[in-house]
Formats: sequence, C-alpha cells, structure tokens
Amino acid sequence: MGVSGSGKSTVGAWLADTLDLPFADADDFHPRRNIEKMSAGLPLDDADRAPWLDAMADWLGRYREGGAVLVCSALKRRYRDRLRRSSGRLFFLHLAGSYALIAERMSRREGHFMPPGLLRSQFADLEHLDGDERGADVPVEGTVAETRALAHAALRDAGLC
Repeated sequence: MGVSGSGKSTVGAWLADTLDLPFADADDFHPRRNIEKMSAGLPLDDADRAPWLDAMADWLGRYREGGAVLVCSALKRRYRDRLRRSSGRLFFLHLAGSYALIAERMSRREGHFMPPGLLRSQFADLEHLDGDERGADVPVEGTVAETRALAHAALRDAGLC
C-alpha cells in the first residue's frame, strides 16, 4: 500500500517473483472511467473506488489459501477493510516516503495515467496502518534493493515467508 510513486509495483512484482506468488496491480482493476478521471487530474471518490475495491477483493479471495501479492494504494482504513472481506489474513506493507521524495520520483516517471498533481490529494487521504491492522511500514528513502530487502524482512518477521 502507499501513494502513487512509492514503489509499490516495483517492490510487489519482486516479492511475488521471489516468493513464487501470483501478482496483480490495482491499476489493472480500474474501470476505464476511473482512469479517464485520474488522467484528467481529478481524484476518485468513494463511489468510484467501490467496484474497483470489490474486484480486487474477489481476486484476493481466489488466493486465500496460498497467498498472493496485490499492489494497491489502499490509502484509507475503510478501503483496507473492504479488501479484507476476501480474507481477514491480509498483511499490508506500507511503502512510506515523504511528499518531497515521492514528488521527485513522480516527476521522472513516464507513461503512467496518474498525474503528479494528484499526489497531494493522496497524501491528504492517507491513513496510516492502525495498531490492530496486520502490516508494517517500509521506508522507501533508500535504493530499490534496500526497500526490497526491508519489505522481505517485514514479511519474514511476520512469519509469512
């Protein structure tokens, strides 16, 4: 989980490959109208997100027993709760970095529908993991290799690999 540009896709794909788990990116679950809205610089509202979250929860439900890696912003607690309906055993890795760091990364990113201008709204919406949520914060200030190692260690420490 985390804001756009935090490295979710990069780290998630690596974890899925390393752990030999199915992988999906939340971007692939968005209906076309959501992508068009974000491409126009407009943030999504909860009504936009509902079918998107339900589609991801259904996908996660197919892998309830063996596990899977889904990269998703999951910025708000209620979004994470909606994903949990597929399996209460979800573990969230929050790829966390400062606004300045993520904005700088996004300024170098090409070919993504999420414009950098929406980053502020994502930081405003971000609700950090609560103490009763299974998960861990993973700082993204270091190199990609360092972030991958921290993410893997968090899963190992939780007994998930």
